[in-house]
Amino acid sequence: MQSLSTETRPLSEESLRQKAKDLHVEYVNLPALKLDKEIGQLIPETMARRSRMVCIGKLDKKITLAMADPDDIFAIDDVRLRTHLDVTAALATSDAIEKAISFIYGDQTAIQEAVKEAMDAADKIEFLKESDEDEKEVVIDTPIIKMVNQIIFKAAEKHASDIHIEPFEKEILVRYRIDGVLHEIMNAPKNLLPAMVSRIKIMSSLKIDEKRMPQDGRIHMLIKELNRDLDIRVSTLPTLSGESVVMRLLDRQNMKVDLNALGIELKMLQDWKNLADHPYGFILITGPTGSGKSTTIYATLNILNSSEVKIVTIEDPIEYSLKGTNQVQVNPKVGLTFATGLRSFLRQDPDIMMVGEIRDRETAAIAIESALTGHLVLSTLHTNTAVGAVTRLLDMGIEPFLISATLLGVLAQRLVRVICQNCKVRLENPPEPLLNAFKEKGIKDYQLFKGKGCQVCAETGYKGRIGIYELYIPSAQAKSIISRGASEDMIEKKALEDGLENLYEDGLRKVAQGITTYEELCRVTSRE
Repeated sequence: MQSLSTETRPLSEESLRQKAKDLHVEYVNLPALKLDKEIGQLIPETMARRSRMVCIGKLDKKITLAMADPDDIFAIDDVRLRTHLDVTAALATSDAIEKAISFIYGDQTAIQEAVKEAMDAADKIEFLKESDEDEKEVVIDTPIIKMVNQIIFKAAEKHASDIHIEPFEKEILVRYRIDGVLHEIMNAPKNLLPAMVSRIKIMSSLKIDEKRMPQDGRIHMLIKELNRDLDIRVSTLPTLSGESVVMRLLDRQNMKVDLNALGIELKMLQDWKNLADHPYGFILITGPTGSGKSTTIYATLNILNSSEVKIVTIEDPIEYSLKGTNQVQVNPKVGLTFATGLRSFLRQDPDIMMVGEIRDRETAAIAIESALTGHLVLSTLHTNTAVGAVTRLLDMGIEPFLISATLLGVLAQRLVRVICQNCKVRLENPPEPLLNAFKEKGIKDYQLFKGKGCQVCAETGYKGRIGIYELYIPSAQAKSIISRGASEDMIEKKALEDGLENLYEDGLRKVAQGITTYEELCRVTSRE
């Protein structure tokens, strides 16, 4: 017994220094160091916890890791590949590393405990047959419930827009998309995947015994602690390593329906409102998935909504409820598509019609025909630029003269992260390309800032997002070019001659105003 007591006694500092010397590394006394959270978060929390290590320093292109096992070459290689930086290892105690991780990443005990409970119940979960109704109840009674609930709760707490649960060969990776960027939150043993997916499928009324086909569902959840009423869109996808799940969190209460609060520049905003005031015509909002198109179209409908007009929408899915509008959910299983819904709308005597997305020629043709026959039609389209919407419609097979006759305007948009107000500091040395861009665009007055990183913004330097926009309103001459089936280059050249400002230029103004950073603008617009 005496021998066992000696073996479990913590090593003295002298012994630790000798151990470090034997391993040819330095020993660091972590409690005595002043840790920098921003540097610490150069590596993901899950990686730090899994390999019992913490990043304690960075100099040029080299970082220093305090590790419980500095001989763990696999962990060191993982960090090197993840950060593209050279790594120097140092020795520290496991207890000190755990405390340092808690300080750097914040307290994640609730979700970690939920994972541990689920792991403890893994033997029971592993043998569940999801197709059996009785055993379905067993899944509901396991600690998996707590684990899934914690994953959703933490995502809501951090104002994440999406939760990604991704299976790999030996583990499950959970990531949150916060302000448009994915953050690794945790990982769990692979054998928990079937029960996790089953729990989510039960919550979203999906078939738990269907694993070979993608499925889409929905969860309505009230989180009392946060006073948030969430609609969660669920998508499952069979992959090589198992079913991947993505959950999109939609918060009705926090939906911005004020068009004036979206970040559209004043003159552009007035021009957009003028387009929406037309009694008939076709208006488009373009951009990739997650660029805020739905928010803009709902905000636009909000200013058009009155007792004097009838508004009907067809959506997939209906993301937010708008009082006073007739909203229709697409249901392909019963033959209710965008195209069939639009045909029915015409018999409902609407003034304004909103189509969630133009996906095919048939939907585009009916929308344009509706615009020709005295309706105002709003919709979205996936293109990179506003001018690109014209060529996309042409590629779908829409006649050029129909486009020129109905298209009122196209608003293209992206979302950029906003500098955190809590840790905002002035940028002392602006990058040369930014100064050159200001000079080229004639921007002389600017105040540049950056976020240092703090607990409010999870050390990212950003909190929240705002839109950058370009509005294309074809002139009479431009419509003449479009009607002749001109190429995108020719249409864009004419648009620039008519004064079109692109997304990058609108973003530069927001950089000059100290709203976002040049690095963020370049990330979103793919500029270097």
